Amino acid sequence: MPFSADIPWWDIRAYDYRLPAGLIAQQPAQERDASRLLVYDRASGSIAHRSFRDLPLLLEPGDVLVVNDCRVIPARLYAHRLGTGTAIELLLTKQTGPVSWEAMVKPGRSCKPGATLVIAMPSGSSIESTVHAVLPDGQRMLEFNCTPAAFSAMLDQCGVVPLPPYIARPHEPSNELDRARYQTVYARAGQAIAAPTAGLHFTPGLLDRIRTRGCSIAAVTLDVGIGTFQPVKVDDLRTHVMHAENAELSADTAAELNRARHAGRCIIAVGTTALRTLETSLDPAGVFQPFRGLTSIFIHPPMALRSINGLITNFHLPRSTLLMLVAAWIGTNAWRTVYNEAIGKRYRFYSYGDAMLAL
Repeated sequence: MPFSADIPWWDIRAYDYRLPAGLIAQQPAQERDASRLLVYDRASGSIAHRSFRDLPLLLEPGDVLVVNDCRVIPARLYAHRLGTGTAIELLLTKQTGPVSWEAMVKPGRSCKPGATLVIAMPSGSSIESTVHAVLPDGQRMLEFNCTPAAFSAMLDQCGVVPLPPYIARPHEPSNELDRARYQTVYARAGQAIAAPTAGLHFTPGLLDRIRTRGCSIAAVTLDVGIGTFQPVKVDDLRTHVMHAENAELSADTAAELNRARHAGRCIIAVGTTALRTLETSLDPAGVFQPFRGLTSIFIHPPMALRSINGLITNFHLPRSTLLMLVAAWIGTNAWRTVYNEAIGKRYRFYSYGDAMLAL
């Protein structure tokens, strides 16, 4: 869909495009770094087609890659309501206590305050959860009747990787492929319910080659939350309320990034969540500051991004805040050029899809 200059940046239609359903990746690439990589040069507008394992050749010694090391938990659970046997699907979204969580539930009509939900364990035992409240956004406040250790064991045995809804195949607790591949190889901390998908392409060997190239890898943490599944519901982006997520940029990472910036070296964000954390932590003077807390930064045109020199990211859904972030980095017209090229070359889209590097 060609961009019309008559559509202003704040109109949701400026971020729409048509994607053939067959280009939505349903499985990860056979090897992580075998994904394709579209390389876009912002200065010249040139586009090149590479393999992700070529990434070290596209970097300069001294470049700093900033990754999001959040860990995805198997946050989807299947339960039944005590007394009626109604099947209930839970998606844990936010921990509020040792064994207390906010959760999305389906069907909601069966999960009124006081309802008991039962999760069957493979051993034949079960763990119960009580619905304590209905939150303003429709989520439920749940309290599990077990110890934190038992809860962790239940998640490990019964939890399902919370794949996005556009991956239209069965999501099973026993699917070891998703447990391994919907997680970055450097995942370390946090309780994310979605993966920072730009990082899924890296392997330990590729990371070693990047370091051998003379580049460094710094980490931030942003727990990707329920907002990643929620579409923008307004036509005017100036009225959109961005979801908040826990993020952290350590003092060590801030110092490393400030040294790189002072030396004139490039900082490349691996993914939209890493970029959101970087922009949140950058002060008005252009200095990275340690940060730990909630960020609800909404990056969109015509914002000028100050924290990076490059961005590695996957291809995102129409009308999503992720696509708006990409448009802010490479331009409202340019993102269409890039996406049209990717569709024409039959790149794989979304979480398990291919990637782009925009410098």
